[in-house]
Amino acid sequence: METIYVDVLIVLNIYVNFFLLRITAGITHSPLRTGRCAAASVYGSLFSLTILLPELGTLLSLIIKLAAAISIIALAFGYHGKTRLFLNTAAFFTANFVLAGTVYGVYNMLKPEFIHFNNACFYIDFSLIILVVSTAVLYFAVRMIQIFANKAIDGDYMVIIRKGDKVISLTGLADTGNALVDYFTGSPVIICSEESFSNLTGTELNISLLPKGFRLLPCTAVSGNGLIPVFRPDEVVISNCTNGGRKPVDAVIGFGQCEGKAIFNPKLLKI
Repeated sequence: METIYVDVLIVLNIYVNFFLLRITAGITHSPLRTGRCAAASVYGSLFSLTILLPELGTLLSLIIKLAAAISIIALAFGYHGKTRLFLNTAAFFTANFVLAGTVYGVYNMLKPEFIHFNNACFYIDFSLIILVVSTAVLYFAVRMIQIFANKAIDGDYMVIIRKGDKVISLTGLADTGNALVDYFTGSPVIICSEESFSNLTGTELNISLLPKGFRLLPCTAVSGNGLIPVFRPDEVVISNCTNGGRKPVDAVIGFGQCEGKAIFNPKLLKI
């Protein structure tokens, strides 16, 4: 008789859900706060308890999986319209199927005693090292796919940035030349004009006396190496002036000389 430890089951699913949500955020370039990611991971782990129920059948298991995915995505990313909810859910489902398919393939080939399947859920009486390595490999594979899939996107854009109750809108420029990323979070950096710093903070830009929440980030430009002030805003939305589409993005805001524009890498618009 198969023995399933509920504590191992819950911990396994929290860990896997956390990585799958991070992969989803990377695929769709959607902002994802660590707290919301953790809360959604814990919530999602509760659905794994269906493995303890009698076999529910393929259709009912799929419906439960779909309801779980939609609610997990809504909790993790918030609601930003049906399109974003659908895309994030589709990416989350894809990541789930890739992981589950890999595990199921190993299960069918090797029939290991430490993997159990029921109601579209799997349980692994796992080695922590194997779990960490396998999820890290999956994450690396997805990131490599992203790097090769990113292409320039033409169009007219507006970048809306919110910091507290201050909101500014800048003309957006998609430029693959802006490859700057935040070393701490890995998020792309949108470079905005120095004038917009004053509009957001109410103070003149002085890199030796930055407001709370700002820090300096090393960068390389045509003119040489230097430091630019950056911060993580409460919200960033890129709006397409041609079709009216709006996309919340996960990005850090930096300030430099860019002629009144907000320069962003077009990979933020992918998916």
